[in-house]
Amino acid sequence: MSESDKADTPEFLTSEQPAGQSTEELAPILLRGDLHETIWGGQRLTAFAGKMIAEGMTVGESWETANESVALNPPYAGQSLGALVEALDERLIGWRAAEVFGHRFPLLTKFIDAQQWLSVQVHPDDRYAAEYEGGKLGKTETWYILHAEPGAKLVFGLAREASQQEVREAIAANRLEELLYTFEAHAGDVIFVPAGTVHAIGAGIVLYELQEYSDVTYRMYDYGRLQADGTPRELHVERSLDVMRCGPAEATRVNPVVAPDARLDGERRVLVACEYFVEEELRFHGAYAAATTGASCHIISILDGACNLTVGETTLALGLGNTAVIPAALGEYHLQSRDTARLLCSYVPTRDDQDLSLWRNSQPHAG
Repeated sequence: MSESDKADTPEFLTSEQPAGQSTEELAPILLRGDLHETIWGGQRLTAFAGKMIAEGMTVGESWETANESVALNPPYAGQSLGALVEALDERLIGWRAAEVFGHRFPLLTKFIDAQQWLSVQVHPDDRYAAEYEGGKLGKTETWYILHAEPGAKLVFGLAREASQQEVREAIAANRLEELLYTFEAHAGDVIFVPAGTVHAIGAGIVLYELQEYSDVTYRMYDYGRLQADGTPRELHVERSLDVMRCGPAEATRVNPVVAPDARLDGERRVLVACEYFVEEELRFHGAYAAATTGASCHIISILDGACNLTVGETTLALGLGNTAVIPAALGEYHLQSRDTARLLCSYVPTRDDQDLSLWRNSQPHAG
């Protein structure tokens, strides 16, 4: 382990589980985010997500629940999340997650730092990806804006109805901006991006992304930018046209809904919910008890403050930017915070999930 890795490793307050313990006894899985350098990234994930970034690195993304993300705590220390999925299967991911996504880790979470505009992209749905991308998943995703500099913008859909040929010609002429709907972003915005939605993240934005675990991205436009060698970046124009929605999107921001919870000294909000995921925000002080039921794992990421995560005799200290996975079959777990903490909890819902119904009923355009 490098010195930077050691610095990014949270303290373990107590642990009765030796490092060599069998994975038959479930425990929370504390993960080290997998940092990705990009041409459009920077160093702001240090301030907004607690990441240790070496001087000179331009980090665009920290993949929190990547298959390559390494567990930091016993009994899983040193094992990748992908290897743990193979070993634990539905005990880790959950029976509902396996129904929806197959026997793989279902959801990818990321912290993203955009110092420059990202390319204009679109993602296929599951049916298209399965047929044309070798059985892969499509990608529906959601963004929670953590920071936006004044005037920072997002692209979300088209500004008006346009034909595929009109879009194709605009791309070829490097003037697709004329057809895109752009709006100003603010910290606290929640943006739900269904598959097929044309989108782009603008310069000056830091966000938390939750998505189906898929790497299928079609880059449809890159503003005519050239790579370091003077060549344009690869575009996927025809695939983009196949899957994009050619009209304006019904909604940009969505409306989080407060979910009353007597267990909580604070507030729980359902930020977004769909068949693939539910994302909740908890702001709390003191103790909070929750549980997995076997249907899905829970993914917890700390956005502000710190808290202790306790299961049985094991307690982990979670700080800014830390992400932990609670196995689906684990059951009850406890969170404790001395001061106010803010975290996100994400999971794959069952069809009758109460928070899924609550959120859908609160949205004018939710499907």
